[in-house]
Amino acid sequence: MKLLSVNLSEPKAVEYLGKTVTTGIFKRSVEGRVALHGQNLEGDGQADRKNHGGACKAVYAYPFEHYADWARELGREDFVFGQFGENFTVEGMPEDAIHIGDQFRIGSAVIEVTQPRVPCFKLAMKMGLEAFPKRFLASGRTGFYARVLETGEVEAQDPILCIEAGLPRVSVRAIARLMFQEKADLEGAMLALQLPALSPGWRMVFEKRLVDAGVPAADLPKASGKGEGCGEGL
Repeated sequence: MKLLSVNLSEPKAVEYLGKTVTTGIFKRSVEGRVALHGQNLEGDGQADRKNHGGACKAVYAYPFEHYADWARELGREDFVFGQFGENFTVEGMPEDAIHIGDQFRIGSAVIEVTQPRVPCFKLAMKMGLEAFPKRFLASGRTGFYARVLETGEVEAQDPILCIEAGLPRVSVRAIARLMFQEKADLEGAMLALQLPALSPGWRMVFEKRLVDAGVPAADLPKASGKGEGCGEGL
């Protein structure tokens, strides 16, 4: 596994569908070592801190292998690192092999996987395709967010080393299916609540699903307390 590119952008105002939108999605690859703090990378920012950024979404990683899939499906050859708004373009980290709670050392920093990415209209704006977010989510090629366990510095071409496996073993792809395609799977929802690293917003959805199905709230696994400082949205 390898970090191929570090991509940053401070929020800026752009015109989209007749409105001015402030966004940090237009990220560009940078050279040299970059400090990774508890909330984000040095030189990177989020315009909507309710639904983006925060401790549970301090960094967003996207597998480079998906670039070829999207280029083929969309008939495009203009992709560059940071194309999907990711901070880290990574190699060898597909969603079905990366699990919630997996911990990785990159450079001198350590991160922990917290949730898949749920795209909003800003990805449509970035890609120039209004329907792209729905297609992106349905593809399962979502990438994943992570919290920072140890601050440090990262740089393109740094190896990515798994130092601890998240338990229970629920992959990024599997948790996304549970959230959006397998809503009747109450056993899966209960399993999701046993993931200490899962973002609070996702946990709340699974908790409500189970309570609505008649499971007493007192019988649900308790939160780990890792969600302090996280944004509210999915």
